[in-house]
Amino acid sequence: MKIYALTICSLLLLLTTLGGCNSNPVRARATGFAYEIVVTMDRELWESETGEAIKADLESEIPGLPQPEAAFKITYASPANFSGILTYVRNILIVKVDNSMYTKVSLSYENNRWTQGQVVVTMNAPDKESILEYMQSNETNRFAQFFTKIEMRRATEQFGKNYSAVVMDNVRNRFDIMLNVPTDITYSRNDKDFFWASNNANTGRTDIIVYTFPYTDPNTFTEEYLITKRDSVLKKNLPGAFPDSHMATETRYNISYTPVTIRGKYCGVLRGQWKMVGDMMGGPFVSHARLDETNNRVVVVEGFVYAPETNKRNFIRRIEAALYTLRLPGEFDQPVAEKTTPSERTASN
Repeated sequence: MKIYALTICSLLLLLTTLGGCNSNPVRARATGFAYEIVVTMDRELWESETGEAIKADLESEIPGLPQPEAAFKITYASPANFSGILTYVRNILIVKVDNSMYTKVSLSYENNRWTQGQVVVTMNAPDKESILEYMQSNETNRFAQFFTKIEMRRATEQFGKNYSAVVMDNVRNRFDIMLNVPTDITYSRNDKDFFWASNNANTGRTDIIVYTFPYTDPNTFTEEYLITKRDSVLKKNLPGAFPDSHMATETRYNISYTPVTIRGKYCGVLRGQWKMVGDMMGGPFVSHARLDETNNRVVVVEGFVYAPETNKRNFIRRIEAALYTLRLPGEFDQPVAEKTTPSERTASN
């Protein structure tokens, strides 16, 4: 059996927590890294077309990255081997097939089943054919999307406890908004209607920008408008190291625009790649654009990553989670992380 994603420190913490406990053990915190998952089902099922469909879901490519990267790293365990340390991993998917117990595919999830901070999804089905049909006929990459929401929520909850005071103080004073970003983002520059901050890291550099502009056009919340606005703002505020070089949107590759609901209000999510005109730099970005009705303005918060020759999934996902902490005037008393909505209470509807 091959076990991934459990560090020595995690194992020591787990053993320390469980050691000497008998009837009333203290629950340890879940182990493993973000965007990693344990999947357990019969080996025959795992190696079948049905198992491949589940694997393809969880390993679906993350949009907007320069190189293909899987949404999740999978550790497979047969039911016989799914015990002990594996039951303490933060993300778990259990698939059970039994035609004497189930007549159709059903899904459910449970928090903290074996340990704190854990989410376990269980899929029950009468046969493997019904699972394959379900995977092919329902929402694309349902499992990957579900567990991504869970990881995003974990990150936003953590940002509610530990965040960069430099960024919070600047955006609160300059824009009258609240934004919780990672504590290592401390290098900053604050101009009129534009704020930039970075962790200035040698590996996995992560930057965040905030800018606003008056809301005057009902067509503002479209991909074309927001890209045009983004490029004009970046050209003015983020020059490169060489003459006439500046940051811009890389339009040669796919750019996605997705409307979502955050804090009960519309938010336009723009995702793609950035480039440095006149230079060789580039990487992924994601931005949130929301309407501040109190001040009749559009507030844009964006995170982007520069991490050449290394995987970028966890870097961009982490800063993307920070964008969900944006609170506009009238929302300051709301929690940093939104509560689970009814549509997320079950893995299937």
